[in-house]
Amino acid sequence: EVAVSWRPSTEFAGNLYKGEGILAASPRRVWECIKPVAGGLRTKWDQNVKDFEVIETISDTVSVCRTTTPSACMRIISPREFVDVVVMKQYEDGTMVSAATNVEHPLCPPQPNFVRGFNYPCGCFCIPVPGEPDRTELLTFFQTDLGGYLPQTVVDSFFPSSISGFYSNLTKAVKALKA
Repeated sequence: EVAVSWRPSTEFAGNLYKGEGILAASPRRVWECIKPVAGGLRTKWDQNVKDFEVIETISDTVSVCRTTTPSACMRIISPREFVDVVVMKQYEDGTMVSAATNVEHPLCPPQPNFVRGFNYPCGCFCIPVPGEPDRTELLTFFQTDLGGYLPQTVVDSFFPSSISGFYSNLTKAVKALKA
């Protein structure tokens, strides 16, 4: 179960999308599947992440990363690349957060065969459910300019179903991690 909502972004001419749902797993297990690290599990289960690499490690919680995506919507959306500064944080209550926004980096100029997209402030929040250690509230926020020349109607139809698929595939990945 996931609820997806959106409103116009204050950052760019697109929308801010919010996904929220409860997963039947501990925050640690959910975090293991979504944390933005090189060699992490995200490329294995997230159909919208083809590759993830760390371009520069700034500290143990801040890095500059490049994410590539495969084509989507029957190849109407060609492969994209995103370069972001990413921060990870864990709070005292056990909440784990990954937040990111686009950045330019000299070690990562635009690559051929990819359209450069831009993530505006976005993130994932793995929040413990009080009294239920094997349940996690997951809040996700996406405000992505896919770049290129896509009609806004294509983008608007892509994101809600993509977010729903993200939660569905994450639920399967978390179950597989338990096995």
